[in-house]
Amino acid sequence: MKEKETQEASLIGRIFCMEALILLMGLISLGSGFYTGESIQLFWGGMIITGAIILHFVRKKDWKSHWEEQEKMKQVYEEMRKREKGDRDAGK
Repeated sequence: MKEKETQEASLIGRIFCMEALILLMGLISLGSGFYTGESIQLFWGGMIITGAIILHFVRKKDWKSHWEEQEKMKQVYEEMRKREKGDRDAGK
């Protein structure tokens, strides 16, 4: 019984997560813009929906591996710079 309650809480948590609420607000704004014919509501509805989609992909990304990759690239770049500086100094 405990597992079923955990699954239900997880489902409710996913439904009412911040991303879903932001997307819902964008859809409401977009719908209101269509209904009233106000272009600014259409604009903001589109922007909110776009932002919610971007937020979803940003939160989905594995940031730990991303920053590890960035550190490796930085180390490789620094080694190349040291090697180039050593070659220039040796060539003088």
